[in-house]
Order: sequence, then structure tokens, then C-alpha cells
Amino acid sequence: MKNFLVIFILIFFAKGLFGQMINVTEDSTIIWEAQKYHKTLNDEYSNPKTSPLDSMDLARFKSLIFFAPDPNYCVPAKFKIAKGSKFKMKTSTDRLPVYRKYGEVSFKIKNQEYKLNIYQNIELSKKEEFKNYFFLPFTDLTSGETSYGGGRYIDLEIDPTQLKLNDNFITIDFNKAYNPYCAYAHRYSCPIPPSENFLNTKIEAGVKDGLIYK
Repeated sequence: MKNFLVIFILIFFAKGLFGQMINVTEDSTIIWEAQKYHKTLNDEYSNPKTSPLDSMDLARFKSLIFFAPDPNYCVPAKFKIAKGSKFKMKTSTDRLPVYRKYGEVSFKIKNQEYKLNIYQNIELSKKEEFKNYFFLPFTDLTSGETSYGGGRYIDLEIDPTQLKLNDNFITIDFNKAYNPYCAYAHRYSCPIPPSENFLNTKIEAGVKDGLIYK
């Protein structure tokens, strides 16, 4: 009986430990992916050929400012197709690009439920290389404080041919949320997140406001 009890405890402990290792591995992958993405952004911003920065900022640029990668902000989201009519999305200038709401995502962050709309740029969708490109702009309680006041963006690539009307699940990684170019230079025209894409919580993940200089 004692031997059986010892074996049972060891198996139970091993399962618990193994399960913990799986979670640690998943978390490590999320953190590594975020760090890799942040490096990609820094490389883009430091390259004169791809940087949105003005010449004075570019000359002194060292890094963007990031929230620490956090696996809690990489969430599974239920995606529901909910196509809306075409509309002109407001931007930081007079430009009014045409979008349409394509779907809705619902997810939990820290046990609270949230919902965001996903949009599709009509002109971009006509180009083969962008036909699976979708746009997730949002604002949250960090906007205008620790993150850019005009909101942040997440790029999504989804194959519409693989979607059902309901019961689709995608991953939304807020660690990859980035600022529009107009956060760094007024010459750009950037979409303003629609009011329905406000999250009444702090999304402390992704790119912060400001730059780090050399």
C-alpha cells in the first residue's frame, strides 16, 4: 500500500511538473517571438531606407520603447465573420481611406472579456499580396499616457477561405502592437481607431510612446 501511495504521489508530481514545463515553454516562445519582433521594428526604424523618422531623430535613434513582453497579452480569440458596409475611416489628415468591418474577435485578458472589430482596407484587398491582410486598430487606458495617444495597430493575416461564419479561433498578440508612423512624423496620414475599438483596460504590451536616443 505504501509503495502504491509513493508511486501515485510521484506520478501526480511528475504530471504537475511536466504541465508547468509546458507552460513555461509556451511562455518562453511568446517572449522570444515578441523580442524578435521588437528587434525587427528597431532594425526598420534605424535603416534610412525604411525608417519613418525625420532626419534629426534618425541620426540619434537607438531604440523604440517597449513594454516588457508578457504572455498574458498573447490571447486566443474567437473570430466571427460580421461584414459591414464600406465606410471612410478617419485619419490624422484629410485622407479618408475606404474600409469595411470584416469581423469581430472576442477574448479574455486577466479574466475580463473584451471585443474588437477587425477591418479590411478595400484598396489593399484588391492586391494579391494583401488579400489576406486585416487591420486591428485599438485604443486603451494607456493611450495618451504610456502609449501613443492616437492608438496602436496589430496586423493580422487570415485566409478568408478557411473561415466559417462562427467558431474560428485566432491568436492576438498585443506584444506586437505598434505605433502608426504619424506618432513619429507629421508627414504621414494614419487611420484613427474607431471608437468601438476602445478597450477599457490597460494593454501594457507592445510599443510605448517615445524614442530612446543614443
